[in-house]
Amino acid sequence: MTKKIFFKPGLLWRAVIAIVLGVLLGGVSPQWAVRAMLTFNSLFGNLLQFFIPLIIVGLVTPAIAELGRGAGRLLLITVIMAYGDTVFAGYFSYFTSAAMFPRLVDVGSGMESLASSASLEPFFTIAIPPMLDVMSALVFSFLVGLGITHFSLSTLRGVFTEFKRIIAQAIEWIIVPLLPVYIFGIFLNMSFSGQAWRMVTLFVEIIGVIFAMHVLLLLLQFCVAGVVTRRNPLRLLAGMMPAYFTALGTSSSAATIPVTLRQTLRNGVSEQVAGFVIPLCATIHLSGSALKITACAVALMLMQGVPFDTGLFTGFILLLGVMMVAAPGVPGGAIMAALGVLSSVLGFDSAQQALMIALYITMDSFGTACNVTGDGAIALIVDKLKNRKENDELG
Repeated sequence: MTKKIFFKPGLLWRAVIAIVLGVLLGGVSPQWAVRAMLTFNSLFGNLLQFFIPLIIVGLVTPAIAELGRGAGRLLLITVIMAYGDTVFAGYFSYFTSAAMFPRLVDVGSGMESLASSASLEPFFTIAIPPMLDVMSALVFSFLVGLGITHFSLSTLRGVFTEFKRIIAQAIEWIIVPLLPVYIFGIFLNMSFSGQAWRMVTLFVEIIGVIFAMHVLLLLLQFCVAGVVTRRNPLRLLAGMMPAYFTALGTSSSAATIPVTLRQTLRNGVSEQVAGFVIPLCATIHLSGSALKITACAVALMLMQGVPFDTGLFTGFILLLGVMMVAAPGVPGGAIMAALGVLSSVLGFDSAQQALMIALYITMDSFGTACNVTGDGAIALIVDKLKNRKENDELG
C-alpha cells in the first residue's frame, strides 16, 4: 500500500497565501463577506490583546528563572554579549530604517488613508479585557523570575514552567493557526478599500532593505569575531552557512542547535564553550529578530504619520531585547513576545499589530537564520576570552 504524502504549508507559506488571497478576493467580495471577516478580526484582535500579558508572564518569568541557574563568569559574559548585540541590531535597524524608509514610504498616507476608506464595520464585537496591562505583566515577570532564582524556589519554578506549557500550547493551537485568517481579513479589507496593491508593493521594498541589513549585521558580527580571534571573518562566516540554511528550512533556533553546534566546533571553538554558548544563545540572542521588528515598526509608524524619535525607540529597543528572551521554542514567538512592547511603548493597536505580524512572518526564516549564525560569532569571542584568561592565570 502506497503511503500518501500531503503537503502541509508552514506558517510562512500560510501567511503568504493569506496575503495573496486577501488581495485577489477583496475586489470581488460582497460587503457581507468583508463584514464577516471584519467581525472575526475584531474578535481575534480582542483575544490577542487578552493574551499579550499572559504571554509575557508565561514566557518571560520561567526564562528569567532559568537564566539564573549556574550563574558564573561565562554566563555573565555570554548574556551581556547576547543582549548587547541584540540591542545593537535594534539601533542599527532603527537608524538605517529612519534614513531609508522615508524614501520608500509615502509618509502619513498609509494607515490614515486606509482608515478613511474603510467604511465597513463588523456585525458585532465582544470585549475581552486583559487581566493585566503590559507593563504590570513585565514588572511581575521580573520580580517573580528573579525571586525564584535568588531563593531557589523549585515549587514556584515548577508552577511557572507548567504555566509556560499552557501559554505555549495556546499560542500553537489557537493564535498561530488563526493568524493567517486574521492576516487574510486585514488584506481583504485593504483590497476592498483599494489600498492592498500599494501596501504589497511597499512590503516587498521594505523586505528587501531588511534582508540587506541582515547581511550587513552578520558581516559586522563576524568582523568583530575575526578581530578578536585574529582569523579570517569571511571564512568563519562561511563555516556557519550550513546552520544558516538549516534555519531557513526550520524557522527555529532550537531545532537548528545540533547543526549550529557542529559548525561552531568546526570553526575551532572548544567543546566546553560551544556546548554552553550555543544552547544559551538560542534562547537569549535574537539580533535578527530585533532588527526585523524594529524596522517594521519604523515603517508602519511612517505610514501612520506618527512622529517618533531616538528616545522613544531607545526605550522600545531596550525592552525588546529583554522580551526576545521569551521568544524561542514558540512558533512565531519573537513577534508574539514583542506585541506587548509594541502596544505599550509605541502605541500599536490590533490592526497595526496585524500588519506587523504579516510583515514579520513573511521573512521569519531569514531572521532565525541571522540569529543562529550570529550565535557562532559570540561563541568564538567567548572561547577566545576564556582561553586568554586561562593563559593569564598560568602566566
